[in-house]
Amino acid sequence: MTKISVIGCGYLGAVHAASMAELGHDVVGIDTDANKVELLSQGKAPFYEPAFDALLSRNVDSGRLKFSTNFADAADAAVHFIGVGTPQRADGNGADLKYVDAATDSLLAVLPEQPTTASLIAGKSTVPVGTAARLAEKFAAKGAIVAWNPEFLREGFAVDDTLRPDRIVYGLPADTDGAARAEALLDEVYGQILSGETYNDTDWTETPKVVTDYATAELVKVAANSFLATKISFINAMAEICDATGGNVTTLAEAIGYDDRIGKKFLRAGVGFGGGCLPKDIRAFQARVDELGLPRTLDFLHDVDAVNQRQRSRAVSKLADALGGDVAGKTIAVLGAAFKPDSDDIRDSPAVDIARQLRDAGATVRVTDPKAGPVVARFAADLDFVDTIEAAVADADAVAVLTEWSDYRDLDPSTVAPQVRRRVVVDGRNCLAPQRWRDAGFEYIAMGR
Repeated sequence: MTKISVIGCGYLGAVHAASMAELGHDVVGIDTDANKVELLSQGKAPFYEPAFDALLSRNVDSGRLKFSTNFADAADAAVHFIGVGTPQRADGNGADLKYVDAATDSLLAVLPEQPTTASLIAGKSTVPVGTAARLAEKFAAKGAIVAWNPEFLREGFAVDDTLRPDRIVYGLPADTDGAARAEALLDEVYGQILSGETYNDTDWTETPKVVTDYATAELVKVAANSFLATKISFINAMAEICDATGGNVTTLAEAIGYDDRIGKKFLRAGVGFGGGCLPKDIRAFQARVDELGLPRTLDFLHDVDAVNQRQRSRAVSKLADALGGDVAGKTIAVLGAAFKPDSDDIRDSPAVDIARQLRDAGATVRVTDPKAGPVVARFAADLDFVDTIEAAVADADAVAVLTEWSDYRDLDPSTVAPQVRRRVVVDGRNCLAPQRWRDAGFEYIAMGR
């Protein structure tokens, strides 16, 4: 098996490191956050992701997976995966590459000057096109080869998406020998997944491999995210039209989704997308294309972003309308803080944004979420977070379901009815059974439904 390092042990890196150890590789995860490294070294996850806790602890206990703050511990690895974050720049829409560059410089400092065999630097972070070529020039000084191997993880399904991906992409250098070496090393890493072999009593199906150049590999991830964001904003635009005409966007999505050219996935209207990928990736893509001298090429993504942001304000307006035109002085229970269920990630979360808009409009807002409480306490401490649904809905003038956790989808409205002051529910994710809530005496309000 292969000695692997994973630089950056956040959501992407930690899951990748544990998954590679699950395949039998010898893995060291490197991160500059000592507290995170300490937690991971104990087999404890610093974030919530289904199935990850067991995967992590199992591989830490096996000895195949270690974590460190010392880059020197990664120096002898054959393959170095870079999985650090690329957040949106504070001064614009472009991707901030400070963590990628810092990881590059730290890794260069410990790589051997004259290696007997070339090591591979495999980028997994989502970066602007052109980044791989720039980093390849730096690593060439240490005889290392760069490939770009983008990730396609969905939060809530990250372990499955790593071990059973729907495709693996290799962005290889133009140099024939370097490309051959890089492909061979990546094949060694992903061999079991690619071949469909059985490992650890789990059956893998054969996974397609796409081999291409740097630029195409870098573009694959942002192109995929841009397409998905466009589908979501499209159906949310249809929801606006349905609200204006009396149509039902859920039925509309079902009808067009039967067309296999369109498909049903990502055609669920609601309060829009959020998280650490789609919003910042479509903005960074636009910024990079502008830098390339193509200022009009991705104009439509501005509209995609605008529709997404507008859905949040529309939810606030619907609540205000239901409460007599104003939310000031009203108490609103917000069910959900994470941007999606099965995650504790509140980055660019529509639920958090809507809660803040309601509060700023004068409402008393109580937010609850089954997993995101500690994250809200750390990054959104300005919000009033409560631990239970009961505490959130007590004497509320309206209930807003903004994250489609099963806890909320399956909520019995007849048990909520006697706890609230007014029976108003806004289904921001179109995930509730409308008639069931109406039968319990609630005014049911949805997005285009």
